[in-house]
Amino acid sequence: MKRIAFYLLCLALFSACNDKATDLNKDIAVQVSVQEITSKSIEKFISTTGTVNPIKRVEIKSEVAGKYRLQNNPATGRSFALGDYVKEGTNVIVLEDKEYENNIKIKSLELRLEISQQVSEKQQSLYEKGGVTLSEVRNAEIDLINAKYSYEDALFRLAKLKVKAPFSGIITTLNYYTENTRIEASSDLLSIMDYSKLHMEINLAEKNMTAIKKGQQVNIINYTIPGDTLSGILAQLSPAIDSETRSFKAVINIDNSKLLLRPGMFAKGEIVVAKADSTIVIPKDVILNKQKGNTVFVVNKGLAEERVVEFGLENPTEVQIISGLEKKDRLVVKGFETLRNRSKIKVVK
Repeated sequence: MKRIAFYLLCLALFSACNDKATDLNKDIAVQVSVQEITSKSIEKFISTTGTVNPIKRVEIKSEVAGKYRLQNNPATGRSFALGDYVKEGTNVIVLEDKEYENNIKIKSLELRLEISQQVSEKQQSLYEKGGVTLSEVRNAEIDLINAKYSYEDALFRLAKLKVKAPFSGIITTLNYYTENTRIEASSDLLSIMDYSKLHMEINLAEKNMTAIKKGQQVNIINYTIPGDTLSGILAQLSPAIDSETRSFKAVINIDNSKLLLRPGMFAKGEIVVAKADSTIVIPKDVILNKQKGNTVFVVNKGLAEERVVEFGLENPTEVQIISGLEKKDRLVVKGFETLRNRSKIKVVK
């Protein structure tokens, strides 16, 4: 009998200890980090990738034969080299060929033009005084026009000896030739690119055709510019769907005025198809998918309060909340995984 009473006493003591432990656990606060909800903007976008290329580029060959002479870069005082910036109209290479120049006879053509100009003016003056016929005036005008054509043609031919930059840009290839050695016509000389503006050809899935429109903003991202985004515009759209890939082509124009991207780089584009400003936006990774719906936790008087939320615009990392949260709510962003509604919490940084 005494033994039974002893067991009952032990059981009562164990139950009391267990109840105290339970009560103690209820008082344990879960440590969480919070973020006050403020208004911000969100973009819904369609992601794509492609290779960027310059809108302006040219490969220059020699139009005539001649002795090769690479010119000095006015900016460096040294001979032009790969990677040098060159202004439009600057002489990069000069070819010398005295025989070629002599055959053009530029001086005599210049003199002929001058004489033809004088004769035409004299004939016009005489015609006004009745000294010559209209036919003689017209013949003098024809001689003047032919003299101008001959002189301008000679200037064009002489200009072929000077290799000038057709636009401002960067020298990307520069073939090496020994100074003063003769090179033949059609020899490869150099390439120039202006990559302050780039374009990127992309392929988009057929399902996106109704959402994609010309003129939409595109965010351009590359691993070489972490934390920075370039601006692009969807400039061209093909109306045709490829029957094999079920995709259509498009072209993005990119503002690369700071030359952060280089031609040939692989880049990611985010085509903005919708945008909301001054709205509630939260990270996707704080949302719990439960049977009752998508839920988050906020802090209310030291306790966790579970809220069911409705989504608006989404992108891979964020979502717009159109109901369930208010501005200045304190959203739990860390430590929410084990929370329940009305759990006691302790806010830490």
